[in-house]
Amino acid sequence: MVKPIVRDKEFLAIKSTIADISDMQTAQDLLDTLAANAQGCVGLAANMIGVSKRIIAFDNDGEYMVMFNPEIIKGSDSYETQEGCLSLLGVRNTKRYRSIKVKYQNMQLQTRIKTFTGFTAQIIQHEVDHCNGILI
Repeated sequence: MVKPIVRDKEFLAIKSTIADISDMQTAQDLLDTLAANAQGCVGLAANMIGVSKRIIAFDNDGEYMVMFNPEIIKGSDSYETQEGCLSLLGVRNTKRYRSIKVKYQNMQLQTRIKTFTGFTAQIIQHEVDHCNGILI
């Protein structure tokens, strides 16, 4: 189900809690909301649709991907960039890594570790920040 985007900075600043099997509907809602906002959005975190759980959905080179409980375990080749956000007005400066290694659970809640680079890595970092209550 497509959900409205949360813009409440106080809510978005709350660190999200661990997601589990009971959060599958939230993952589907994230995918539906991401698809509905595809013109101006490449990633969402669950708190952006009002659920304070560690779930993100994002465009992974043309295919949507969901991560439960993502954790960036390594980053390399930092750079400065500017990002926007559906939940916030304007564009802000931020620091990102060109390559990241992420530990996460897939939709079957199987633990995976994968390296992402480029724009996909940037998207994941932005959404993991949301999970950690960090607003750019």
